Amino acid sequence: MRQGAVWLRRAAALVFGLGCLAVAVYAFTFFSRETSLRNPFDARFVVSGWDVPGHIFGAGMALLLAPLQLLDGVRRRWPRLHRLSGGVYAGAILIAAISALSLSRHSQGGAASGSAFALLAVIWVGCTAMGIGYAIRRDFANHRRWMLRSVALTASAVTLRIMLGVGAAAMHWPFVPVYIAAAWSCWTVNLAVCELILRWPSIRARRAARALNRPRSRDAGDKRWA
Repeated sequence: MRQGAVWLRRAAALVFGLGCLAVAVYAFTFFSRETSLRNPFDARFVVSGWDVPGHIFGAGMALLLAPLQLLDGVRRRWPRLHRLSGGVYAGAILIAAISALSLSRHSQGGAASGSAFALLAVIWVGCTAMGIGYAIRRDFANHRRWMLRSVALTASAVTLRIMLGVGAAAMHWPFVPVYIAAAWSCWTVNLAVCELILRWPSIRARRAARALNRPRSRDAGDKRWA
């Protein structure tokens, strides 16, 4: 059972890393592809300005580095590399988030989706800043917790594209409602899953404690009434 859980975690880590890599490559090759003004995204990006390359570079770099930051082996064997890549990761997030705040004004779907992306940008920077703050104070337990939340928000770029692919391409639902729903759920779902993972050990411990206490309470009751 334990061996199966280990393989499941490794498979999940592999899927996560490949997803981040795929979206990062997609981001970095964005300007090498032909654009069409008939595409609403391309048209909005053309008139937007500096925030497009800023967001693409920052988010792409954060996606590339996110899996590296989660590797325990890198953190233990090469702590300087972990710190250096962590600094680049945080700087990339700052660039991507500032650009996202500007891009959110031109978001497909208007304010309904733009407000979701703007809130994501603020929380993304906030979680990352909390993680860095705990690292400076050498509180590494809380540092890891907050950086896991930051990585979950970074991975919302992957979740967004999965949701759009399923809703708009596979299910053929109307694009704008799907886009607005994905804009909100891509990062809230990621955060919810992250919180469940972080809290799961304590949840299991409480369940185990309750399971141990139940037989004892019955035995005590039987002895009292005997």
